[in-house]
Amino acid sequence: MSAQLTLGAAVVLMTVAALGYALATLGMKLAAGEISALALALVVAGLAGATLSEIALLRGSNLAVIYLGIIACESLLVLSLAVFMGDRLDGAQMVGGVLVLGGFALICAQE
Repeated sequence: MSAQLTLGAAVVLMTVAALGYALATLGMKLAAGEISALALALVVAGLAGATLSEIALLRGSNLAVIYLGIIACESLLVLSLAVFMGDRLDGAQMVGGVLVLGGFALICAQE
């Protein structure tokens, strides 16, 4: 992380971006059944929040670390959301999630 953005601020912004993408994903999942005003609102609000967070992040942080952090957070959120909505995760999906988190940990260890 650069001097412009503290680690704590970067973590908060990465989490907000991941939450935005997860919210947009929820809207897309709802729209897959039937397009509604709620589904579209979730997609728009989620993507807007993620975009604004990423802009703030990219002003003062390393691009590679930021995107891996967002992907790691988003992966956890979306997989949790999928289970909550009744979807089942198979072994390959769980291993994929672990690999994403492992890759993020590897990058963070080098920072």
